[in-house]
Amino acid sequence: MGRRTAAMVTAGVLLVEAVGAVAIHGVLAVVVEGQNMSLDGLAPDVMVTATWAAGLALGVLLGACALVALRLGVRDRAPGGFAHALLVCAAVVHGVLGALAVGLVGWSAFVLLMAVLALLVWVLVSYGRRQPQARTPADGALPSSGVAPA
Repeated sequence: MGRRTAAMVTAGVLLVEAVGAVAIHGVLAVVVEGQNMSLDGLAPDVMVTATWAAGLALGVLLGACALVALRLGVRDRAPGGFAHALLVCAAVVHGVLGALAVGLVGWSAFVLLMAVLALLVWVLVSYGRRQPQARTPADGALPSSGVAPA
């Protein structure tokens, strides 16, 4: 599989994951609202709102990562600084969540998170990082010696 295909598959997986994260947080919010219990004096309405906000924030971040991966697949160019950092952060989060998922959820969740991590790392390694363009003296830059010509 080429790097464009890997980027497109990664984008699709991240988009599905974004929708799933919002849906899971929605179910959690409904359950918290149905319980009508407080946690250390925190109002149930606040917990419901916080659950929805966390789900939407996670969905937006995963959606942004999916758009970056889709853009990489379409343009077939290395990501810039912000896009590269966003994908690296997503990879780190998937690694940490995978380590936690083994004990809390089970091996199936670990395998899924590691598969997404592998896709993210594959995209990051295959594209690398965009190098800044070196300016030439024709662009108006100083020569490499740092001294302006006479």
